[in-house]
Amino acid sequence: MRRIWLTLCLFLAAGGIAVGAQGASAKTTLSLVAYSTPKDAYAKIIPAFQGSAAGKDVSINQSYGASGDQARAVAAGLSADVVALSLAPDVSTLVKKGVVPGSWTRNRQVITPNPFTSGGARWNVMAAYGAERAQGKTDKQAIDYLKKLFKNVPVLPKSAREATQVFASGKGDVLLTYENEAIYANQKGVHTEYVLPKQTILIENPIALTKSGLKHPEAKAFLKFLWSAKAQKLFGDTGYRPVVKSVARSAKYRFKQPRTLFKINSKALGLRGWKSVQFRFFNHDSGVMVKVIGR
Repeated sequence: MRRIWLTLCLFLAAGGIAVGAQGASAKTTLSLVAYSTPKDAYAKIIPAFQGSAAGKDVSINQSYGASGDQARAVAAGLSADVVALSLAPDVSTLVKKGVVPGSWTRNRQVITPNPFTSGGARWNVMAAYGAERAQGKTDKQAIDYLKKLFKNVPVLPKSAREATQVFASGKGDVLLTYENEAIYANQKGVHTEYVLPKQTILIENPIALTKSGLKHPEAKAFLKFLWSAKAQKLFGDTGYRPVVKSVARSAKYRFKQPRTLFKINSKALGLRGWKSVQFRFFNHDSGVMVKVIGR
C-alpha cells in the first residue's frame, strides 16, 4: 500500500481558474480567490450559502491556485472580494498593495509542492524542521535533515493539489501534504494510508475580506457563514477539522491526534512567526531553502 506521510495537522480552513455557477437571477456577484486545496469544500459550501437567506441571489466566481501565485495575481489586479490563502504572509502582501485592510488580523482563522510558490510546501518545510527541533535536534541538524529530505524529491509541483495529482498518477512513494489532502485522495479513489507524525505543526490558514468585499454585505455574510454549523460540517466532510466546538465534538469528525502539536511562533523550537520564518527560510536570494533545493 502506498503511503502518504503527513507532516501537517490542518485545523481547518480555508493556477487554474474555476468559475462558480452563475444563476440567471443573481443580483450580486462576488469573487473568491483561494489556495488550491479547499476547492472541493467550497464546491459544497457555496451552494449551501446560496440556499440561505443571506446568500439568495448571490453568485460567486472562484479562482484556485498556489497560494503565493494567487496573492500575486490579486495584487496585480485579479478581482477578489474574499481571499482564502494558505499563509498569513500572502495576505500581508495584499495589505502592502492596499487591497486588504491592515485590520484583517482581527478576523478568526478558518480554515511536497514548491516552497517558492505553494503555501502548503512552506508548511511542509516548517513542520519537518520543527519536528526535528522538537526531538532535541539543533538548528544545524534540523537544516541538514531538510537537505536529506529534499534530495529525495524528484519534482516540485506548484501547489498542494497539483502535488496530490502528480502522486496519484504514480510518481513517488510518499506525499508530504495537508491532512485534508490525504483524506481527499482516498475519497477520489487513490487508496493510501496516511501517517500522522508524533510531532507536527498546527496550520491556521487566513481568510480575509478585501476592501472591495467590505463594501458588499453579501461578502460579509459569506464570511460569517463559514463559521455556521452547516458550513463547518461541510468542511469536516471534505477532510478539514471543524473549529466550531459543537461540530468538532461530533464522533463523525474524530481525527488522529499527534503527540506534540507546535505553532509557527514556537520560540522554543526556533520558530518566531511567519515574518521571521519567511525571511530566513524562503527569501529568494539568501533563504535556507535556496541552499537546500539549489534554486
